[in-house]
Amino acid sequence: MYEAKSFNIPELTGISAKNIEEHLKLYSGYVNHTNLILKELETTDTEGADAYKLAEIRRRFAFEFDGMRNHELFFRQFEGGVQALNLDSSLGQKIEAQYGSYDAWLADFKRTTGVRGVGWTILYYDAERDLLVNHWVDEQHLGHLTGLKPVLTLDLWEHAYVGDYWSSGKGQYIDDFLANVNWEVVAGRIS
Repeated sequence: MYEAKSFNIPELTGISAKNIEEHLKLYSGYVNHTNLILKELETTDTEGADAYKLAEIRRRFAFEFDGMRNHELFFRQFEGGVQALNLDSSLGQKIEAQYGSYDAWLADFKRTTGVRGVGWTILYYDAERDLLVNHWVDEQHLGHLTGLKPVLTLDLWEHAYVGDYWSSGKGQYIDDFLANVNWEVVAGRIS
């Protein structure tokens, strides 16, 4: 069974401690539901009347499990306090080589956040091609890029920001999120 992880999140600019506290409760719910589904799968008959129920439980598992993992990546990015991206790091070099500059990458990342709906903007690393990919993931689980490693994860469900920003404040939330990231943690995901 999975256990909710603890995160050492310092005071953040623009994102309140209360919002983080509530967000962590939601994360714990994903962990709990992942465990409940795993337990249900152990006892559900794989044939007969339970076959449809089993299929629906398996579909729901991806949502709960990816909700758990996405949030673990998200919260870890704040640990240790703000650290700017070191452009000499492997990640910094890859961004500059592929996009021409950090600012060009950032513009593309922010364009990706403009997808309407709830979900995540994720910077992935494709080790096979040595490429970075900014991508939208719908909800928690629809659209993950198989085999690519999440490097930077930005939660764009309303629960991540409406406690501190009006629903129209999504752009400010994105700016504040980026201002609070510990890029050493993020860069360490591809080294």
